[in-house]
Amino acid sequence: LSGCDSGFGQATARHLDIMGFRVFASVLDLQSPGAQELRQSCSSRLTLLQMDLTKTEDIQRVLQHIQAHTNSTGLWGLVNNAGFNDTIADAELSPLGKFRTCMEVNFFGSLELTKGLLPLLRSAGGRIVTVSSPAGDMPFPCLAAYGASKAALSLVMDTFRSELQPWGIKVSLILPGYYKTGTTCDPAFWNLHKQQLLASLPQELLQAYGEEYVEEINQQFIQFMKVAVEDLSAVVNSITEGLLAANPAVRYYPGQGLGIMYFIHHYLPYFVRDLFLKGFFINPKLPRALRREHHKDVKKA
Repeated sequence: LSGCDSGFGQATARHLDIMGFRVFASVLDLQSPGAQELRQSCSSRLTLLQMDLTKTEDIQRVLQHIQAHTNSTGLWGLVNNAGFNDTIADAELSPLGKFRTCMEVNFFGSLELTKGLLPLLRSAGGRIVTVSSPAGDMPFPCLAAYGASKAALSLVMDTFRSELQPWGIKVSLILPGYYKTGTTCDPAFWNLHKQQLLASLPQELLQAYGEEYVEEINQQFIQFMKVAVEDLSAVVNSITEGLLAANPAVRYYPGQGLGIMYFIHHYLPYFVRDLFLKGFFINPKLPRALRREHHKDVKKA
């Protein structure tokens, strides 16, 4: 189970431990408050493992540990939960490095871990449950780097689902709504990364969009996250069902409002979809350069 420092991973690790399972829980930092909390609240069956999904040596060390402890039994389930995003900005304003980091953690890291554990999963005819995001299915404004990595993750897991059927492995995707997890609801975290983004932008881009444009979208995001759900149990239950149900669903959608969102996405015209996502999530004001042209046109008229 990856990404157990906080949020879904931490809550799921605790839940599975209470149910009596032997849990291998990976955390980014063994001294983090989340890791300490798991140590105190869980049984001795739970093993905490340090793993940074961007480091092959970390992944290999975890694979070796799990292989050594499950060789005779195989591994029943893998939960790919670790995820990363620290940028709320238009795709043009998001540095290429941010796209790469999202891909490294959310896609390549999960892919490497999955591939490494497949021999153990095949021998047990086990399960793969992966936490993706509706942002990987729909073009949420200002989430391109994160959304692109989750789109790649969802697609590769769907491919695994089809290819691993003959081995008896069942693969499920979890696409949660908006929950309070880790740093997602910490305004200080987003303000810091907004300042770093503004400092790194080329002058021409900063002038075209305007500092106030970036401020505004970040404020809207922080406001949006204030209504995120604190109770993570719907997601934990979906992950657990993916691991234990005789016939788990291919996709789980824990969270409110996802039904209407997917209905609009699949059945209504593009302009309605875009309007809905802006109204629901972030609706950026016009960039500075376009506003200036607008003022000139008004004056000429």
